Amino acid sequence: MQTAIVLPRQDLQDHDWLLRQPCPVIAWGEGDPRHCNSADVLVASEKEAVALVERINSAPQTAMTLVQVLRATESLPPELGLNVESLAYSTLQSGPEFNHWRESFVADPWPQEEGPVVQMVREEERLLLTLNRPQLRNSITIEMRDALVEALELAQLDDSISQVELRAAGACFSVGGELREFGSFPDQATAHWVRSVHSPARMLSRVSDKLTCYVHGACLGSGMELPAFASTVVAHPKTFFQLPELQLGLIPGAGGTVSLTRRIGRQRTAWLVLSGRRINARTALEWGLVDAIE
Repeated sequence: MQTAIVLPRQDLQDHDWLLRQPCPVIAWGEGDPRHCNSADVLVASEKEAVALVERINSAPQTAMTLVQVLRATESLPPELGLNVESLAYSTLQSGPEFNHWRESFVADPWPQEEGPVVQMVREEERLLLTLNRPQLRNSITIEMRDALVEALELAQLDDSISQVELRAAGACFSVGGELREFGSFPDQATAHWVRSVHSPARMLSRVSDKLTCYVHGACLGSGMELPAFASTVVAHPKTFFQLPELQLGLIPGAGGTVSLTRRIGRQRTAWLVLSGRRINARTALEWGLVDAIE
């Protein structure tokens, strides 16, 4: 089975050709800019393309699903794009690549932390929210998801709230979804239902015009995907960003195929997932992932 197509940029065809390819298309080198949209990822050299293929070969079903979702959601409204993402995410959670990761995952003991999982403070027209599980590095647990949705529903319903600020306590903004809870729903249809009706991504999208996120330290997985919905993202100079989902047999499932592509485009989003590489705050600013460094 062919897991990827690699070709020089000058050999790219039109965008309709790309949509007919089931697997990732990686183009390298220089070429006609009119066809630059006819690849899933653009890299500078054949060596970089080969390195991506090696990563793709470790989870080919996941990589294929990723690029198909990114192509499909590129032109969809956010709500519909989130539906497509969730359906694909559920499909992969029932697949062999995710199950292989689950079988090899060894969970550390849960640390005990007190206080509200999301701190909420109202200051006149401002709603200040703080992710508050620093010992867990603010991993997005089910409890944190529910608390964040509740707070954002208030921001949506209360017209007197004109500004929402989201921060995080501790050494980093968030290391993403809590791995101990991955695959904990009784079935994937139920998991898709929950993501459809009780999703921080959907709520962040709905209040994005009044939302500012302040990020620092590690922003991994959903810790990168969720802030990208905000109209303004401010990063500490030492912030770094990474999408590690491929090694779990998953695609971004916290809205990243929508939020990230709106900020940095489909090809850079695909590169981040397929390569697993980190980017720093300066690169994030150059790409438009963040709006300021402070």
